[in-house]
Amino acid sequence: MSFQWLTMRISEETERRQREAHVLERLPRALEELHKYLKECIDDYRKAFGPESVEIAGTSSRVHITVREQRDGKWEPASKIEIQVDTELPGFKIDRAGQPLTIEVGILPGDKLYFRDSQEDQYVTTEEVTRRILDRGLFPKLPQ
Repeated sequence: MSFQWLTMRISEETERRQREAHVLERLPRALEELHKYLKECIDDYRKAFGPESVEIAGTSSRVHITVREQRDGKWEPASKIEIQVDTELPGFKIDRAGQPLTIEVGILPGDKLYFRDSQEDQYVTTEEVTRRILDRGLFPKLPQ
């Protein structure tokens, strides 16, 4: 005997697993896209404050950003930001100079991404994601 509720739940779980697998498969490319957006922001920052003022580097699972200030004629590290893929979430785990941030990543139709700030339980735009990641690292002395 087949129960209708069980058939429905099996179908729901199958769809959930497929969505989850698709998101996990998409995460490395999502990090590449985020890296590209962050690099655009950093390029503008470098134009304003010099090419040595910030450095960005990345791998398939991490992005490292080092912000520097000029002190006594030398560029000294002022803050660090690290972004890593978090498959449990799924999304990104971000350390902004000791301030944690978790951004959930999901997929919309057309293979487009959405972002959700897990702590704030709030969907955010790409612009807002870049601001939340970079603002305190690039501008620690300005009010929030």
